[in-house]
Amino acid sequence: MKAIIINGGNSLTSRVVGVEQEIGKLFQRANVSFNTINVHLLPAEDLITANYNSPIILENIKKVEEADIVVLITPVYKGAYSGILKTFLDLLPQKGLQGKVVLPVAVGGSIAHLLSIDYALRPVAAILGATTILPSVYVVDKQVQKVDGGFTVEQDVVERLENSFHTVFEQSKVNS
Repeated sequence: MKAIIINGGNSLTSRVVGVEQEIGKLFQRANVSFNTINVHLLPAEDLITANYNSPIILENIKKVEEADIVVLITPVYKGAYSGILKTFLDLLPQKGLQGKVVLPVAVGGSIAHLLSIDYALRPVAAILGATTILPSVYVVDKQVQKVDGGFTVEQDVVERLENSFHTVFEQSKVNS
């Protein structure tokens, strides 16, 4: 079983990275091989111009193709997932998420944006052929604290991620 975390944040110091790290710990505990794509580190010109021939873009699309589990993690801006994430998703093949278990995870400033992921990101995952899209995990940014060059994530968030991962692993076995 292989997994990919696609991080649509805009910085390595973002609270989104703190949540990403918790997700990575869950994969490690389950002995699941995983990679992370930090979309903001990909060549901006290739993303913006939809350069389907870019070696770096092709290499990262291959990582998605090889994964059984895809975690889409994003900050919420203006009531929707990040444009950075959207530029990468636009480069995936039409059915680039077919046969994969997809877990949307979002970090936003308030609970008011809770449903934005279900109304914005979930339909895009479905259009990309995702056959199993799990209920999203929404994290309010104050639940992730920056400390000593790292992050601490509130126990409530960790427990919700753990519960989602039980479902991720069950669904991955079903889809295999």
